[in-house]
Parts: sequence; structure tokens; C-alpha cells
Amino acid sequence: HAGAIWQPLAGRPVLFELARALAEAWPGDVDRHVLIARAFRTRHPDETHRARLRVEIGRLRALAAPLARIEASANGFVLKPLTPQDERAVVVLIPPIDGDQASLLALLADGAAWSTSALALALGASQRTVQRALVELEAAGRVRAIGRARTKRWLSPPLAGFTTNLLLPASLPLT
Repeated sequence: HAGAIWQPLAGRPVLFELARALAEAWPGDVDRHVLIARAFRTRHPDETHRARLRVEIGRLRALAAPLARIEASANGFVLKPLTPQDERAVVVLIPPIDGDQASLLALLADGAAWSTSALALALGASQRTVQRALVELEAAGRVRAIGRARTKRWLSPPLAGFTTNLLLPASLPLT
């Protein structure tokens, strides 16, 4: 959004991903192959993907018209201000937890120990899918496991440098 102008893209994931890629690269351009890979989640683009990219960029241009221009560059596309005098910077606001396992990390952030089956039930996913994600997150150091086999529980790692008593409020003296 810019000022009072707001364009919601929540129901349009392809346009959202294209807008995010262009904004993250601002003031530079984004290669067509990168846009295709991010928006359509494919590594081997063909002519149909290039045609679909042109269509989606056209839709994004129409939506972004009151906010900015999207121009073709030698390599791909670039986000430009409406007027050359416009000196506002492009800022991308992303959730603090972003990525494929964001909802899993959000559940673990409460500090409680979760079983794989409870996480799968809360996420509406299979236990095996959740197990794979937890193994990846554990390898990256973003979660930790306690227990073994059926008693295994998953936690988010403790905050480094903080002890619990530093986070608790001091008791007030009784007078």
C-alpha cells in the first residue's frame, strides 16, 4: 500500500509472489526465470510458463497502477515509481516466521512440548509430513526433541541469553 491506497493480494498467491519478488529486488530488476520459479514453483520453465508470466505481470500492472509501474527490462521486470520525482522507498514487510514450516514453528513457539500426532492434528497434515518437517527443522537447529519413540516431544529452542526470571515481572512490595 502507499498512503491511503491499498491493494489486497491475499486471495491471489501468484500476484503476491510476483509483487514480493519485485519489491525485494527494488530498485533492481528480477530475471524472468526467477519470477517463474518463485510464482509457479517450477525449475524447468517452458513457453507456457513464459506466456503465463506475461499474463500475470499484466494483471499485476493493472492492480499496481495507482501505486507503481512495472516495466520490462533486458533480463526480466523492474518495479518503478509512478513519477521520477517520487523518492519513496519500497519496503517489504514479512512475517517474523516465514517459509514452508511457518505454521509448525508458530505452534511450537508457545513453549509447550508437542507430540508429532498433536502437531499433525493441529495442522491438518499427516504425521509423516510433520515428521519430515520436524527433522529438517531439527537439522537447522530451529526445534529440539526430548524423549524417544512414542514419548518424543518437540519444543522450540530456548532464547539464547535470556533466563526465565529475566522475563518475569518483579513482585511488588506489600505496604
